Amino acid sequence: MLPLLDSKQAPLGPGDDAGALAVSGSEVVVSVDTLVENQDFRLYWDSGFEHKAFDIGWKSIAQNVSDINAMGGVPTGAVISLSLPESTSIEWVKEFSRGISAAVQGLGAGRLAVIGGDLGKAAEISVTTTVIGECEHGKVLRSGATPGDRIAIAGRLGSAGAGLAVLDGSTQWQTWNRSVRRIVDSQCKPTPPLESGPRAAEAGASAMMDISDGLIRDASRLAKASGVNLNLNVDSLKHFAARLEPAAVLLGADPMLWVLEGGEDFGLLAVFPKGASIPEEFTVIGDVSAQTGRRTLVKIDGQIVNGARGFDHFSEAMKR
Repeated sequence: MLPLLDSKQAPLGPGDDAGALAVSGSEVVVSVDTLVENQDFRLYWDSGFEHKAFDIGWKSIAQNVSDINAMGGVPTGAVISLSLPESTSIEWVKEFSRGISAAVQGLGAGRLAVIGGDLGKAAEISVTTTVIGECEHGKVLRSGATPGDRIAIAGRLGSAGAGLAVLDGSTQWQTWNRSVRRIVDSQCKPTPPLESGPRAAEAGASAMMDISDGLIRDASRLAKASGVNLNLNVDSLKHFAARLEPAAVLLGADPMLWVLEGGEDFGLLAVFPKGASIPEEFTVIGDVSAQTGRRTLVKIDGQIVNGARGFDHFSEAMKR
């Protein structure tokens, strides 16, 4: 079920005490993330929707390769630790594995090999995935933005947040139309733009990170790391909100809130020097200015916004 190993790239896969990867000489980056039942997903949502094992496997890969992508890297190896209740069926595990394999192929992570992991017993489902990658063009940090740079976005924005709101809402899943179901799919099977990270690095991106906890919260992190202010233009974000209208109508919500505060689309927030040629899939949404006070700021159309807006694991469990 898992991706096939290339013997030159991954000379040793599952079966021994540790796996092995061949490293070509470029910088190596590593990321780890965890999905926990009733914190990051529910097997059955309030809407009655069943969260498939396939989708959990897919997301366990997607959220981790996104971190490698955000460094300008290409994912090459993964180890996965899966903890399960004793009552979990073998078929659930098989579907989970199919989701992993489908994500590797469907997201374009063709160089990624699953080289090992662990299986254990727990009171709830927990998936911890570690991904290793290589940065052929050098790693891109959050700390390189300078005044005059342009801010740009690649990938989706707000769809996963809207999908979570629908999943956790009062409407039953049988009533959702196709447009709403596509939005829900963005939460269950996110699609980080994997080609865009290395392309941004090659184009000279000065700073970059993925958007996992919402545009405002993550922009504030990049601003703090770089010691600058980020100035966003709301008009440049309206086309993202327009795509979320089906969910907004269903729930009576403002779609722009999902664009600004919704996370887990795993798009890229990148900053480029003024003269750089920005890859065409990026949308310019603002610019960088010098820090003027004692703290860095994120502004939207000149108005200061609270950088804490967005998801926080320790204050809003299951309310992304």
